[in-house]
Amino acid sequence: MAQKPSIPKGTRDFNPEQVAKRNYIFATIKEQFERYGFQPIETPSFENSDTLMGKYGEEGDRLIFKILNSGDFLSKVESNLLEQKDSNKIVSIISEKALRYDLTVPFARYVVQYQNDITFPFKRYQMQPVWRADRPQKGRFREFYQCDADVVGSTSLWQEVEFVQLYDAVFTALGLKGTTIKINNRKILSGIAEVIGAKDKLIDFTVALDKLDKIGEDKVKEEMLDKGIPQAGIEALQPLFGLSGSFDAQIEQLKSILSTSEEGRKGIEELEFINQAISGLGLESATLQLDVTLARGLNYYTGAIFEVSAPKGVAMGSIGGGGRYDDLTGIFGLKDMSGVGISFGLDRIYLVLEELNLFPETITENIKALFINFGDQEALFCLKAIKALRSLNVKVELYPDAAKMKKQMQYADKRNIPYVVLVGEEEIKANEYTLKNMKSGEQEKLTLERLIDKLQ
Repeated sequence: MAQKPSIPKGTRDFNPEQVAKRNYIFATIKEQFERYGFQPIETPSFENSDTLMGKYGEEGDRLIFKILNSGDFLSKVESNLLEQKDSNKIVSIISEKALRYDLTVPFARYVVQYQNDITFPFKRYQMQPVWRADRPQKGRFREFYQCDADVVGSTSLWQEVEFVQLYDAVFTALGLKGTTIKINNRKILSGIAEVIGAKDKLIDFTVALDKLDKIGEDKVKEEMLDKGIPQAGIEALQPLFGLSGSFDAQIEQLKSILSTSEEGRKGIEELEFINQAISGLGLESATLQLDVTLARGLNYYTGAIFEVSAPKGVAMGSIGGGGRYDDLTGIFGLKDMSGVGISFGLDRIYLVLEELNLFPETITENIKALFINFGDQEALFCLKAIKALRSLNVKVELYPDAAKMKKQMQYADKRNIPYVVLVGEEEIKANEYTLKNMKSGEQEKLTLERLIDKLQ
């Protein structure tokens, strides 16, 4: 007996209903991207290994899917290396390409490669799959789509303001109310580290601080001590642990905490600018919230940091994130090209919309009417009507075989097709069509013009 086929862990097949729902999210995000002036680009699913390796840290390098070279890929490996059985020593010899890990590094490569053809500031959006050799779990897959928007070539904070608005516009269009757009600034984190005497341990400090919600204040302090952050510095952090209140109230507290740090004060100024602009413009569905423990991708970001959380009561990680990076293209030799970008987590947004029952019912209604097939003469008569309906963007189809009536009706029922059209000798003579409502069972004879009106 043949083994039942399967797919790799962390990948998924999507049925027609799921694809329709995913396309709804894609279309909604795309519409807002273009409304805000972003232009689409696409990059290859795989890149040269040296484009990707070393850009995401040691953990990221481990999660990159490597592609074996074509042909006899072991022929160039020296026998002594093979005998050591250490894959890390031969991977660069047997694999010169890799599946992309995200869309941002390929975008940086794109900007550098085509810098003479691009008009800056360059606003691009990209919606393509990425791959990570991660451990699959709820909301985390090995193959998934990212929906990114970035602006490169401008240091203006109005870009950050627009991205907050863009997040709000997308979630409003999806009917997803109650999301929280968390914001912080790398300069504030650097300023705090400076004030407590841990400037040389910025990464250790922020990694511990980022766990405040998960492990609590005492455990965070323990971890900081273990990483070599002085006790006096941790005690100086105490006001930070109690930071609360409105955005403005937290800003005032931060001004006191970071009064001696020039970089920290600069970060506060940037956050104040963004908050004041958003307060004046208003948001429809989301809330902007300051979170000084937010430290995602610290090696990567240099200014504002964003993370979007789902509405309260929905057990889901972040559904979006991003931030300002001052020298992303520098990794490919193009210096001083500042950028800022955000990403939407399509798969997690799908799960949230599903849980909250926010998908419109009409999304999965792919066919409006099925024409029953009673034979070649009847089928040809039906196809004339089908051609006219399709020219008006009405989705209809003819059952391909002159099968038993019961079988054709069951097909329509299983596919949730709302109407069936019946054409026999009597209808052909009268040049009419019998339209049956599958829910009510009601039938009526209609001319082609009236049939079109009814199905439109």
